[in-house]
This record gives sequence, C-alpha cells and structure tokens, in this order.
Amino acid sequence: MEKRNDQPKFALCIENRDCEDLVKRKIYQFLPDEEAQKEGYLRVLDESREDYLYPASYFVIIQLPIEEQEALQITT
Repeated sequence: MEKRNDQPKFALCIENRDCEDLVKRKIYQFLPDEEAQKEGYLRVLDESREDYLYPASYFVIIQLPIEEQEALQITT
C-alpha cells in the first residue's frame, strides 16, 4: 500500500518571466501532480485557492517547520 503524505508542500518562487501573477521570493503552496511534473510544471495554489501550472524551474521546493506550514497552508 502506498503511503500518502498529506503534509502541505511549499516552493519558493525564483523566477517570474512571462508570469506576471507570480511574485519572486514569495513562498507558494503547491499540489502533487505527477503528470504536470513529468512535463516540467508545478501545480501552484494562489490566494484564491485556484491552482495553476507554472514551469517547475521557476521554483525551489523547500521544507518548512510545522508551525510555518500551518501558517501558510491554503485549505482547499
């Protein structure tokens, strides 16, 4: 049986070329999406709880302490 990780996942935006809605140096929550990742994209949640695909190269995946994860988590 596959173990599912329900911890929220976060990434730091390091590039926003041609993506005016991304903010460099901002931390975004993202959703696991194997198909998107195979194509080089990351499924990112914005403040409206909508998710969008962006180039994965625009982000660095980061690990945050539990307290920070809870503070930043967008509930869907």
